Amino acid sequence: MKFWVTITLIIGTFMVFAIFAGRKTTTDGTIAQPTSSLAAMVGKPAPDFTLQSLKGQTFSLSSLRGKKVVLFFNEGIMCYPACWNQMAALGTDSKLNNANVVSASIVVDSKDEWTSAIRKMPALGKGTILLDSDASVSNLYNMLSLPSSMHRGIKPGHTYVIIDQNGIVRFTKDDPSMGINNNILESEVAKI
Repeated sequence: MKFWVTITLIIGTFMVFAIFAGRKTTTDGTIAQPTSSLAAMVGKPAPDFTLQSLKGQTFSLSSLRGKKVVLFFNEGIMCYPACWNQMAALGTDSKLNNANVVSASIVVDSKDEWTSAIRKMPALGKGTILLDSDASVSNLYNMLSLPSSMHRGIKPGHTYVIIDQNGIVRFTKDDPSMGINNNILESEVAKI
């Protein structure tokens, strides 16, 4: 009898694990959105938001109508050198930062942390860094549960969103390989 009870407990444990293993939860305990939510954004209006930039300027997505916008959600300060290199490459690329295109990196870290980082890597300061300290915009865009996030539910991974002049999402890319994707981004912006 003891043998069958043990077997039943083992099987039950595996069944519970199988049911919940694929489900990721966020910090508030809710089930995270599946990766398909990223693809589902394409063709729909981008959620509007307003954030402060590292330089103290107000950045409102709705105020950029008429321009193409590239958003890069990333893990931020702790992701050295990958995120730092991606942010610097994005922020210094004239094809992605000009009269018709605005690019911004969205991070969940504090202003003080990024001020210190720019002293170590001045190229970071050439781009627009938006401070999403409470992760509200990252959460609004469902960036906290994608495959590239190594801190699911807390920090975004390495995800790009391109928005057209009318505020419609035209391209998304989640990049677990953490590469510099400027060529891909330039090509997608050119299609709009």
